[in-house]
Amino acid sequence: MLDKLEAINQRFEEVSQLLIQPDVASDMKKFKALNKEYKDLDKIVTEYKKYKNILSNIDNAKQVIATEKDEDFREMAKEELDELLPQRDVMEETLKELLIPKDPNDSKDIIMEIRAGAGGDEASIFAGDLFRMYSRFAEKHGWKMELMDATEGTSGGYKEIIVGVSGEDVYGKLKFESGVHRVQRVPATETQGRIHTSVASVVVLPEAEEFDVEIDMNDVRKDLFCSSGPGGQSVNTTYSAVRLTHIPTGIVAQCQDQKSQLKNFDKALAVLRSRIYEVELAKKNEAEGAQRKSMVGGGDRSDKIRTYNYPQGRVTDHRIGYTVYNLPAVMDGGIDDFVEELRIAENAERLKEGATAE
Repeated sequence: MLDKLEAINQRFEEVSQLLIQPDVASDMKKFKALNKEYKDLDKIVTEYKKYKNILSNIDNAKQVIATEKDEDFREMAKEELDELLPQRDVMEETLKELLIPKDPNDSKDIIMEIRAGAGGDEASIFAGDLFRMYSRFAEKHGWKMELMDATEGTSGGYKEIIVGVSGEDVYGKLKFESGVHRVQRVPATETQGRIHTSVASVVVLPEAEEFDVEIDMNDVRKDLFCSSGPGGQSVNTTYSAVRLTHIPTGIVAQCQDQKSQLKNFDKALAVLRSRIYEVELAKKNEAEGAQRKSMVGGGDRSDKIRTYNYPQGRVTDHRIGYTVYNLPAVMDGGIDDFVEELRIAENAERLKEGATAE
């Protein structure tokens, strides 16, 4: 492990020097990639330096115990060693986790798509509840959420809503939310008091930047139409809504949230780019034989991943068998426990894979 850490430390020094080179500063793509690498390495190097300091102090304490004749000094060194050894063990676990290869997309912003599934009006209401849950979670983390497109349900909520979320490590925290979410409760429209089951699907896409995916605009058909839904007279009577179709893949994206056609075009293009990026990423992984079929990261959109049971106040994540009984807090954005447990489960799998590879 020490060899790996020393190699990372050397690379960190190299990257630090590269970032101040004029040719790098003038190449935005290169600068952005190196700056991201610098931030990622900085976290590891900071902990490595702490770890080296602890190891040095342990050696010093052992030296005192072995050579010092003064009993008081030796006793102080023993007490210090008793404190340092557990610190060393904790630091080693921290560094092992930091050395697990990260998903390069973890630091990206995301585009999140929430769609009502089976369950009629209740499914749309539940999709709205999920949107509020993620909005509150984003708020707690200081992230910015921006509406891209929405189709409202007839009794509230949304048939479909697409939002962009930007901030620190957004994809890393929310990537495991992709899949089918199931709700069990008595709908407001139910007169007999019977429990219904409805579903909504969530898709989390890493937001692709221009240099991630190159789109030839000659391959994109642009259609303009009048916006539907809220927005006032000006929105509904002008051709401000934009639909983009990528002809080679058939992938479609649209935006009608803004009064400005130009803003709607930019948002629709961001969604289109991210959807194409996801398809290309899946092909690349498959070609390299690296498509992960893990219990947490299978990514199959048809997988039922979580159940929200209102009568029992229970939320269960089926991938890791993790259950909490604080449903109101979860629906108010308190999904931190699920995010952390899923991250731990994925890291455990990555550690196993690393051990197998070695």
